[in-house]
Amino acid sequence: MPVLRGRIESETPRVPPELWPQGRIRCGEAVLFPNLVAYAKWSSVSVYSPDRHLLRLQELTPTLLADNLMTQVTFARAALQHDPSSRWVSVNANQLPPSGSSIFHPHLQGSINPVPTTLQRLLADAGPARLREYVELERQNGERMIASTGRVDWLAAFAPVGPAELRAFVADAASPEELDEAALAELADGLSVALRLYAALGFQSFNFALSAAPATAPSLLVLRLVGRAYFGPLLRSDAMWSERLHWEAAIDLAPERVAERARELFA
Repeated sequence: MPVLRGRIESETPRVPPELWPQGRIRCGEAVLFPNLVAYAKWSSVSVYSPDRHLLRLQELTPTLLADNLMTQVTFARAALQHDPSSRWVSVNANQLPPSGSSIFHPHLQGSINPVPTTLQRLLADAGPARLREYVELERQNGERMIASTGRVDWLAAFAPVGPAELRAFVADAASPEELDEAALAELADGLSVALRLYAALGFQSFNFALSAAPATAPSLLVLRLVGRAYFGPLLRSDAMWSERLHWEAAIDLAPERVAERARELFA
């Protein structure tokens, strides 16, 4: 596969200078730039590395994951400083076409918006006490509890929304931009292990969403991870992170435009 470093420099857009004067955010090998297909007021894409066009699940190392997550955290902090009204932050991923990805190159997507997604609103309505109670009940039950690594608790979902859904709960963080380097490293370590599990289970593709609610709501950050269909002759791509993990439909055709075209035909 050809490297993409030159194409990133020449073909991707740049973050507005009022957010990030350098134009693109870098950490380690990871590079972040605006998403041309924006799903929020502030929408970003960050590749793990311009030089790594193919990354199998077991090749997503803690370092690659932590660095890419850090580009998203940095972008979120810059966006919030410039636009405090866009309080609802999430970091998301579609890995390979079965997860709804439109490009092969592995990447993360940041979404920063003045209004919550359905999932973010539900997390805010639940409140931190209820989320902590859920984690504690799973810990006591033990059947679905996987590990506690310090600030992060990992468990298998009681009612999965996709194959082999895993959930991670990060203590003392109400939104991704609040994660420091130590918390990101711990989360990336666990995520790397979880993706190796998916590889062992035969998955090649996944969605994840790292999300919560702003500071006055849950002080417990939630990561949800689901495996997706096999990548091959029976490939299907039925939903991306927005539909699967935020319960939000992603469309590129305005209903008013649909009505306009339909009126022409009905006439």
